Amino acid sequence: MSANARSDFRALLADKAQAVNRVLEQLLAEQQGIEGSLKEAMEYSLHAPGKRVRAGVVLWSCEAVCGQANRDAEIAAAAIEMVHTYSLVHDDLPAMDDDDMRRGRSTCHKAFDEATAILAGDGLLTLAFEILADKVSDANRAVLLITEMARAAGPSGMIAGQMADVRAENTQGDEKSLEYIHTNKTARMFQCAAAMGGICGEADAEQLAALRDYGLKLGLGFQIADDILDVCGSSERMGKAAGKDRQAGKLTYPAIVGLAESRRLEEKLAGEAAGALSCFGQEADILRAVARGLVQRTH
Repeated sequence: MSANARSDFRALLADKAQAVNRVLEQLLAEQQGIEGSLKEAMEYSLHAPGKRVRAGVVLWSCEAVCGQANRDAEIAAAAIEMVHTYSLVHDDLPAMDDDDMRRGRSTCHKAFDEATAILAGDGLLTLAFEILADKVSDANRAVLLITEMARAAGPSGMIAGQMADVRAENTQGDEKSLEYIHTNKTARMFQCAAAMGGICGEADAEQLAALRDYGLKLGLGFQIADDILDVCGSSERMGKAAGKDRQAGKLTYPAIVGLAESRRLEEKLAGEAAGALSCFGQEADILRAVARGLVQRTH
């Protein structure tokens, strides 16, 4: 593994987060037609302290393919963060998970009100597609990126997973249904992030397939790690209420297969994610390090 990837991946992720934050600030500043309180709520949610993992995966995937994160990759990273943030704003609503705290501060509907939170989420979702259409340098590439994100975030992707998650509350459930929820609700967007980075770097078919496989396994492992943290983590370190999934009767891996098997599965998926990148050399070492680091996190 290269010296760069041996470094603390959290420090590398923090650097990417800062870069993405600058792009997000620039893009929001350019939006002149948004009503004041709506823009404030969108900015409040988008600028809350977040790891920007999905955005980092976009940038690192582009680097793995072409050696650097180009401007199109930065736009794609910003877009996927907008979509992710919208999903959190809506997940936190009383009709969904009913959370008071997100990323270490009050959720959008608590800081503003429910109607504003709903519209702020709507605004972030649609703005994400607008910036891909307007800011990506090549029209064909923009179409590929928009299609990728729409499929991952849409009614047969993330929204399907969210719907299944709601329907599964306070049911017995099984590992198959749980995998469906986590794959669609979380892993599909990680797969999308890796694919978008590859598209921005002009990946060939083999590279793009490898990145898709990597992203899907990374995302599923990430969600299992989240399930474990809900049981073992603290609210202070996580920036949200710990133990909430159990209280809400959510289907989680510790609840279905136990804590020990959940840890085995997350480690297995991290190894499989890293192994999916066999067509890449050292240029993908940071992606491999991310796969291992994300399952070992404590928040």
